[in-house]
Amino acid sequence: MLRPRLLLSACAALLVLVAVSLGGCGSSGGSSGNGIASKTPTEILSAATAAADSASSVHVTGSIVSAGSPITLDLELVSGKGGRGQISEGGLSFNLIQVDGTAYISGSPAFYSHFGGPAAAQLLEGKWLKAPASSGNFSTLGSLTDLNQLLNTALSDHGALAKGPVTTIDGQQVLSVTDASHGGTLYVATTGKPYPIEISKPGKTGGKISFSNWNAPVTLTAPKDAIDLSQLESHG
Repeated sequence: MLRPRLLLSACAALLVLVAVSLGGCGSSGGSSGNGIASKTPTEILSAATAAADSASSVHVTGSIVSAGSPITLDLELVSGKGGRGQISEGGLSFNLIQVDGTAYISGSPAFYSHFGGPAAAQLLEGKWLKAPASSGNFSTLGSLTDLNQLLNTALSDHGALAKGPVTTIDGQQVLSVTDASHGGTLYVATTGKPYPIEISKPGKTGGKISFSNWNAPVTLTAPKDAIDLSQLESHG
């Protein structure tokens, strides 16, 4: 029997885990290239937050571990518009698009089967579900594709910060700031705008989230023939 509310609750649970894991990390800074090397850890965090808030788009990728299970995400976010990408956990995955105030999800056959049973997998294979991004569990989906909200969440929850040395990630010079309380480290670009480049956390509950392609063009297109969630709920 198809249970759309349970399906969406499962999606929302994955997104909450991602947001919480991101939020447990600190901030980072840069070298003399953009002047943040001379700033305090708190000032570096403020500079990174301001840079991220001013961006038009970003590509967010990576994985974290929660309750012993890896969660991976690959999202392109557009400020003020929404985003698109894929999230997976324990072999179950779904695609996500938010545009024009509407959130859309399309799960893998294994995802639909796990949460809705074989009938759901057969009925929904290759199809998209949609609902207002501000409604019910879809509001959690919407928050994940909100560039400013996601990054502010990731950068705001921290303990005592310590500035680390300058290093290089994928050819980009960065300065690290480590959150001594939560064990996470944020790396911030030291040239150009001080954009966040990576958040990492060691250990069994750790992982790595990377930020790239800042301000790159991203086109968001609503899927055609998406099934309105309210139609399923009326039969669920």
